[in-house]
Amino acid sequence: MKIKLLGTGTSTGVPELGCSCEVCTSADPRDSRLRCSAMVEDNDVRLLIDCGPDFRTQLLREPFRKIDAVLLTHKHYDHVAGLDDLRPFCTGGEIPVYAEQETVMQVRTIFPYCFAEIKYPGVPNLQLCTVDVETPFKVKHLEIVPIRVFHGKMPIAGYRIGDLAYITDMSYIEPCELQKLHGVKVLVMNALRYSKPHRTHQTVLEALKIVDYIKPRATYFTHLMHHIGLHAKIEKCLPCGVHLGYDGLEIKI
Repeated sequence: MKIKLLGTGTSTGVPELGCSCEVCTSADPRDSRLRCSAMVEDNDVRLLIDCGPDFRTQLLREPFRKIDAVLLTHKHYDHVAGLDDLRPFCTGGEIPVYAEQETVMQVRTIFPYCFAEIKYPGVPNLQLCTVDVETPFKVKHLEIVPIRVFHGKMPIAGYRIGDLAYITDMSYIEPCELQKLHGVKVLVMNALRYSKPHRTHQTVLEALKIVDYIKPRATYFTHLMHHIGLHAKIEKCLPCGVHLGYDGLEIKI
């Protein structure tokens, strides 16, 4: 199994429009971040996690291959806005999109033409599948375990797929849900900025406490904003086995 981080930026991306800080003007490609998304592959199964407004740009960099399913973490624009760009991937049939009920309703609201009784020719052929966060489900041979986390006060979903766990936009996770992460080898998790607290996202320092509890073999931080600092500098400050993710990074599990 492997995961490729298609985008590792926060909702505004990096560089942020109108900003001339050292990160937004950096020549290091690792400091340039599209909106948060990832692709998981295991043998013949290919899963997309979140589909934001940069999806088309992200997939132009990848070999064109079938996508078997999409897993959505929550309903925010930067995680669902690219669903219309799945059209070329629907030529072989409908694509299941797994999400919790509130996110399913939001997708129907944003893209009503995809679910009309009489569809306009060429619209994405999407099958909305409602996720119960208490119930694992399968895409082909892969079992997917939803994980309840909180984005501020909003309940959203993370996902465990075998030895991999992917969590974004989290500010809090209950101890009982942490047990679902026991034995994870690779953890991809959000860390908005280094230390200044945020109401709806965890910082690097807060994320490191979870890493210390879970003890995965490797951790990669994602959903990073420009206030995180330069990739090259912050990477040196992190403990062994913990890294800043960057766009295009491929991780083998």
